[in-house]
Amino acid sequence: MASQTHFCRVLLLSFLALQCCQWLSTEAEAGAKLYIVYLGERKHENPHHVTASHHDMLTALLGSKEEAASSIVYSYKHGFSGFAVMLTEAQAEELAESPDVISVRPSRNYELQTTRSWDFLGLNYMHPTGLLKKSNYGDGIIIGMVDTGIWPESRSFSDDGYSPVPSRWRGVCQVGDAFGANNCSRKLIGARYYTAGIDDSQLKVDYLSPRDYNGHGTFTASVAAGSVVRGASFHGLAAGDARGGAPRARLAVYKAVWGSGRGSGAGNTATVLAAIDDAIHDGVDILSLSLVVLEEDSFGSLHAVAKGITVVYAAGNQGPIPQSLFNTAPWVITVAASTVDRSFPTTITLGNNQSLVGQSIFYNSTSESKNKYMPLVLGGSCSPESLNGTDISGSIVLCLDLSIEPLFPTALSTVLNAGGKGLIVAQFTINVLEITKACGGIICVLVDIDIGYQIEQSPQVAVELTRNAIGKEVLSPKVAWFSSRGPVIPFPGVLKPDVAAPGVSILAAERDGYTLGSGTSAACPHVSGVVALLKSLHPDWSHAAIKSALVTTASITTGYGMPIQAEGNPRKIADPFDFGGGQIDPDRAADPGLVYDIDPKEYYEFFNCTTGQFDICADALKPAYYLNLPSISIPDLKTATAVWRTVSNVGEEVDAVYKASVESPPGVQMVVEPPTLEFNATAKVRSFKVTFTAIHKVQGDYMFGSLTWLDGGAHAVRMPIAVRVVIRDFYADVA
Repeated sequence: MASQTHFCRVLLLSFLALQCCQWLSTEAEAGAKLYIVYLGERKHENPHHVTASHHDMLTALLGSKEEAASSIVYSYKHGFSGFAVMLTEAQAEELAESPDVISVRPSRNYELQTTRSWDFLGLNYMHPTGLLKKSNYGDGIIIGMVDTGIWPESRSFSDDGYSPVPSRWRGVCQVGDAFGANNCSRKLIGARYYTAGIDDSQLKVDYLSPRDYNGHGTFTASVAAGSVVRGASFHGLAAGDARGGAPRARLAVYKAVWGSGRGSGAGNTATVLAAIDDAIHDGVDILSLSLVVLEEDSFGSLHAVAKGITVVYAAGNQGPIPQSLFNTAPWVITVAASTVDRSFPTTITLGNNQSLVGQSIFYNSTSESKNKYMPLVLGGSCSPESLNGTDISGSIVLCLDLSIEPLFPTALSTVLNAGGKGLIVAQFTINVLEITKACGGIICVLVDIDIGYQIEQSPQVAVELTRNAIGKEVLSPKVAWFSSRGPVIPFPGVLKPDVAAPGVSILAAERDGYTLGSGTSAACPHVSGVVALLKSLHPDWSHAAIKSALVTTASITTGYGMPIQAEGNPRKIADPFDFGGGQIDPDRAADPGLVYDIDPKEYYEFFNCTTGQFDICADALKPAYYLNLPSISIPDLKTATAVWRTVSNVGEEVDAVYKASVESPPGVQMVVEPPTLEFNATAKVRSFKVTFTAIHKVQGDYMFGSLTWLDGGAHAVRMPIAVRVVIRDFYADVA
């Protein structure tokens, strides 16, 4: 339909259908829970022998090797000896009596590690003075989710302990297929759905109601504002507690996208604008949209911002190609995706006993292929043509390809159809592990291209079950390879994305439990959740002030102080077109010192003038970098250009002095006037000018720098800068 093609029908979080495999024994299901068994130092150097000893110990306890294999969840065999296992209390007590066992304890220590992204961002749920506590966990803030609906029965949307619905709420609970008024609650306070213009083929496979058949909306809503859920996991991986960024915030759902495909769906301009319009009426504080809207259709979000609503969009999943960014309007917050300090390493042992590590979510402990040497077949790109009738039955196939095009779906189909027992995909780093969920019981592992070259030298390989790795052993954050990149095509004077947030292997709610998902769709609600906390803490801040606080306090370094990297071909140090201001830092954003505020009238003028409404433009069209944004992007510096900015002091110290620290883009001179800003009770707002001068008259690509205002204390207000020098009358050779 025309309206559907006008609206870019892309949902940014990739879910794949999964046939869950039963791995708990009947006895374990009846009253069993996860225990950690610690055995001390390893008694064998070979990790396979260590695992075998674990199986032997459990076999003596449970009565059979099959029962032992199905009960064990992780085998700790590299740095020490031990295992995680599903046991009844009586079984745990019996095992603890063994002279070889040092301790047997319930798995409680890692409860707060499930939605690892929030702890990684510093939002510790138990921190007595952190942003979560100060903001009362987002209580009273209403987040509007424009998506595929919601599965209200999920534990993530429990309203236990909630106060009544805010009296200012004006929304409704729209009933429909399998969705009644009782499905709304003090947590899910409103729900609507929109069908106009949606193709019948999409509607007939979905619920004609706010109920989420697709799964995308349930996932994103739980990331933004899911209630605390004890004992969540994905088949034992990432086990612990799950929660959203603002776990006490309220949710309002606007189902504007339809379809049964996991991660795919159909929407149109009409449905999304209707949803935004209703949301403005209903009284939401935040709109979170993990979908793509064309720039000319972004007026809905403009009006929402003008009404004081913060609008957050996903950047898109078309990276790492430059100029692949979506949702580029300067009034919205555009979010790139990054990794967290959790990974799922999977050990691959070659025929010569060399061990290499890939990534997977190979959790099927009953698989006959685990820890077993199997023949390796080199499959090239693993298309039917590249295999060319090769017999791969009973083998693990290595698919190695230098392109950045998605290889996995075709490779998996080819291997499954030909009777293969496993699949190893080697490309330039690809973080989206949940694509391996489609593998079911066979082995699927993703490895970097360099590791792939080592694997192809071996005639056979063995693959172990996936384990969890958390903390500093995981280099993070990194900008995800799929995250769309700048510069912005429609508005080159606007620097996008604005910030990056966790969007790789995020644990969140689905219909029947919890799953792992990746995409800028997962990153977007992370920022929405943080915005809820900031709005609760600072109810007088404007949308522009909140956006400024996020951008200017974002981090550009890892926990080790190294520059954040961006995945791609090749990997590189991240720049503002990869992650804007950097990785969000919620606690610092709560106290940014200075903010760059904007009167919504400026947004209106910019939108109208850039979309052809020149009759209302008082002067000639100004470049976008004249907007008082917390970043500067100059796409056409010829000689010298002056850019003005205004900052407001929102710090606790009324009397404050800030000094400019300049990092000029290579080949460009930056001069800040005045270089010092002084604030007091009567002077809370100050303006300054930045003059950019091209030093080297060389036509080149964008160069990057920054301007940071420092008060000598806790505040470092950093503005990312991108400048491209253009030689007058220079014509590039594009042939």
